[in-house]
Amino acid sequence: MAQQTLIQIYGPVGNLETLYLPAQGTERGVAVINHPNPTQGGTFTNKVIQTAAKCLAQMGFHCYLPNLRGTGNSAGQYSEGKGETDDCIAVIDHARAQHPQAALLAIAGFSFGGYVANFAAQARRPDLLLLIGAALNHYALPTPPTPDVQKTLIIHGEKDEVVDIAKPLAWCAAQDIPLIVIPESGHFFHGKLIALRDTINRFAPCIIG
Repeated sequence: MAQQTLIQIYGPVGNLETLYLPAQGTERGVAVINHPNPTQGGTFTNKVIQTAAKCLAQMGFHCYLPNLRGTGNSAGQYSEGKGETDDCIAVIDHARAQHPQAALLAIAGFSFGGYVANFAAQARRPDLLLLIGAALNHYALPTPPTPDVQKTLIIHGEKDEVVDIAKPLAWCAAQDIPLIVIPESGHFFHGKLIALRDTINRFAPCIIG
């Protein structure tokens, strides 16, 4: 596995420090993977999004993991998902410009990052929307439906103590989206990262082809 490098991407309110992990093998696309809530310690080093990035890189995606505004050394201040969505879109546009031959787009996120990813997907329609322990209908601004049911993969822990599984279940039920549940897993997938990895590796290729 290639090493991640730290780069700077100019976002709507200034630089966004971003980890970049190159695609392995034949490049197929770009992926932007969003971290959990920074007010609760979420950054681009989170183990869940690192797991997702390694999976996607092995599938041929150039992976970009930004510290969204106000996180780490990124400019700006936390804005409850609104500004962070704009940051995510800026990183998507940067990534696609860097890799014009890599046609596919994946947008992913864990917890708050999944909430942000779903909003970003409204503006930049992905070939894969990967939502992990996503904070759907968890914040004040209601979560919109996914732009494409067939392109959405949602994974949640059975015993999530942060985002009650009833929230993503209701969101999925309204759209007839299957929800993949990892048994005995809490929000942070402690002791379940291998199961999470294997789930992504099993189901994501079915969506991206």
